[in-house]
Amino acid sequence: MKHEKQKKKGLFNGALVKLAAVAVFIGCAVLIVTTNKDCETKEEQMARIQTKIDAYETENAELQRVLDSDDLKEYMEKVALEERGYAYPDERRFYDTTRD
Repeated sequence: MKHEKQKKKGLFNGALVKLAAVAVFIGCAVLIVTTNKDCETKEEQMARIQTKIDAYETENAELQRVLDSDDLKEYMEKVALEERGYAYPDERRFYDTTRD
């Protein structure tokens, strides 16, 4: 008598296992691509934030220098003229209205 192996029929046959393996592989590939894209986006955001941090540190160093110099009048004058748009009483300012 020959003993023949009976093929398993049912839920765990070879084709189903192969299909599950392919599905897992595709899922992993999609996950890797998505994760890499997210990492690139976060690195770009981090670079922009680092640029802002550097600008704030430079500004803070300038403000600290002004505070340490005990000459706040010069600083207040600079802010009034450059940032607030004030002018001296006898000063005339001309603005180019043809440009935006």
